[in-house]
Amino acid sequence: MKKEEMVEAIESAKQTHIQQMKNIEEKIAGKMVTDSTALGKTECACGVWFYSHEKEMKEILGMQFFERLDKHHEQWHMSYASIYKMFTQEKKGFFSKLLHSDESESMRMDRAKLYYSELQKDTEELIKSADAAIRRILALPESKFH
Repeated sequence: MKKEEMVEAIESAKQTHIQQMKNIEEKIAGKMVTDSTALGKTECACGVWFYSHEKEMKEILGMQFFERLDKHHEQWHMSYASIYKMFTQEKKGFFSKLLHSDESESMRMDRAKLYYSELQKDTEELIKSADAAIRRILALPESKFH
């Protein structure tokens, strides 16, 4: 893989996660979102590319950069899973509603917003890791690339 291809792939991964944040924000705001966010780190477009090129990424970036990027990507998807579960939970049954033990919609949305703020922090860390990886790639000589 050429240097430019690797940089473009990491830039694309950053943009994908930034777009997913916008989609999640719209979902929390009650809007209909058709572009679903992948739940697992290996299921999103970034993960598919990243893990299919794992050996090459480790070789070019080095283990420290690779593991940092991988850790932040995994954390992003774990944090997203909390929001995902909230929106896919089945509503409680009749007796729960009758006894008023059901979580109110406003409380659920407040919790979603809290999870979203955590996801924003994870996004910032993921972007920092991706930017560091890009700087590393750009600093390497062309001879390191196939």
